[in-house]
Amino acid sequence: DHVYRLVVMDVCRPTAVLGVLSLGGMALLWRDISSKVKGENRTLSSLLSQYFAVKVVGWLGKRQRGKLEADTLNIRQVQEETLLKRLRKNADTCYGKQYDFSSIKDCEAFRTRHPVTTYEHYRELVTRVAAGEEKVLIAEKPLILAMTSGTSGASAMLLSTKDTNTEFFLQGVAVCLDAMRRAFPASDSLQRTTKLFYSPTFRQSEAGIPIGPNSSTPASSRHMLNLYTTPAPAFQVPSERDTLYLHLLFALKDPSVGTLESNFASTVFYAFSALQERWQELVEDIKLGRVSPVLTLEPGVRASLEGQMKPDPERATQLRTHFQQGFVGIVRRLWPQLNLVLAVDSGSNQIYGEMLRERYCQGIPFYSPFYAATEGLIGVNLWPEEERRRYLLCPRSMFCEFLPEASLDQETPEKHTLLMEEVQEGHSYELVVTNASGLFRYRMGDIVKVVGFHNQCPVVEFQYRRGQMLSVRGEKVSEVMFLGALKRAISQWPGAQLVDYCCAESAIMGESCGGSDPHYQVFVELKGVRNLTEEQRYKLDQCVQEDSAVYKSFRFKGSIGPMRVQMVAEGAFKELRKQMMAFSNTSPNTFKMHRVLRRKEYADFLLGKTI
Repeated sequence: DHVYRLVVMDVCRPTAVLGVLSLGGMALLWRDISSKVKGENRTLSSLLSQYFAVKVVGWLGKRQRGKLEADTLNIRQVQEETLLKRLRKNADTCYGKQYDFSSIKDCEAFRTRHPVTTYEHYRELVTRVAAGEEKVLIAEKPLILAMTSGTSGASAMLLSTKDTNTEFFLQGVAVCLDAMRRAFPASDSLQRTTKLFYSPTFRQSEAGIPIGPNSSTPASSRHMLNLYTTPAPAFQVPSERDTLYLHLLFALKDPSVGTLESNFASTVFYAFSALQERWQELVEDIKLGRVSPVLTLEPGVRASLEGQMKPDPERATQLRTHFQQGFVGIVRRLWPQLNLVLAVDSGSNQIYGEMLRERYCQGIPFYSPFYAATEGLIGVNLWPEEERRRYLLCPRSMFCEFLPEASLDQETPEKHTLLMEEVQEGHSYELVVTNASGLFRYRMGDIVKVVGFHNQCPVVEFQYRRGQMLSVRGEKVSEVMFLGALKRAISQWPGAQLVDYCCAESAIMGESCGGSDPHYQVFVELKGVRNLTEEQRYKLDQCVQEDSAVYKSFRFKGSIGPMRVQMVAEGAFKELRKQMMAFSNTSPNTFKMHRVLRRKEYADFLLGKTI
């Protein structure tokens, strides 16, 4: 009996200690959770799942940031390792055997053997993959056949693999969340996020491989949906318009939203435009605790969503008061605890970011986290608080080469590419990439400017897409140059606010444009003015001449005719966006407005909307 009591005491002692430690651990855990800002009406399970998700991603982010910092100290070696990893993995494919990847031991051998390529080089190979042939370009079967957004030409179909997605999460998402929390400590909370994204329509290839966008979608984020204000059943709704209404409805219900998130600032801008049109309907739904009967919803989806609605006349009254005060600075009034807007607002999205900051989102920080494309992750923004959107290239995501801007039209571009350690600050280059999903020395069409270095690694700013350059006589006016001139001109048009714009070269418009000399047709949607005088319209031409000496000389000689500035009706660009998405089968998640129109139908559509 004495021995039995000693054994029991020995067994119970560690159990008791563990029990005390467990209770202590739970107390510390609960104290940590209680100290964070939380959303309203949260269950314990949803708080715990978000808490642990945030902790895991936070740990991953610190780890990946450390790896990235180490990689930037030895850029040549890291880039070579990245390249050889790609080549070894795909050495046994038809393509790998054609270029004898297995015998390539360094960067120079690869660059000597393999040409610089464009999409035409891969078109027939991708068609074979879509038909079900294995080991054509890559060793594994692609997850999806990813459609590009088609801003600089026809949409291309590229392969997307598990490696592409994994790298994007580890080297992109985790690192940027770490940078975000360092810059905005209040974002390390348990508030919900309103994420504006949509379920794209996928079609199937002959071999049953999904064809569609490879951006973040509700399906790819299914384990994270409990972190968002929009309930999961809303993502079963096929209509973008109805899904957007539901995003807004459930976001407005929650006054403690912490982050507004979307792939692009344009999506956020379109959401607030819709809110301005439909706020009365939304307020009525919140007051009555219903989902608008106007929405086309499956009975099961409607029942599930309405199960999460309760009449809230108090919140409805608050919202009505906020909306009646106007939409300037509305975001801060709707969600007083909002920490930031998380969306890419560089490149073609720059004007949407600027309009959001000037109007709806006054005083709210913006973070443009990534520089990415259908081809994969390119760079990360480690400086969230800076107004300039600059991105550190990710040396383990792709093997990068750089074609100097002066050599873009050379017949043998392979002779002119530089490596990461060879580029110069202040110079612009086209990116030439070798990625994880079957593109080798591929000209992306993106022109970037090197604005500095982080240790040995280039830091870049996006400049323009090659296909989005205006050039009727070889003058080459880039998107960034034209937008700068347009903004200066508009600042001299009293009361005018830019909503959207695009251009077309007169050659694609035929007889509809008038005038025999080559020229630019410019379509602008403005607020605050009903018309523009001829003098105001000519101001834009003058501003472009100030920025481009070549354009100015052609205008002086009469080789280029005067710019024709057309003001279009309200909502014209909204309708154009729908047309473009329908034509290119692009998802709202990945759509980017074309700044230079290459299809006559689009230009004619806007011409028909001219005021």
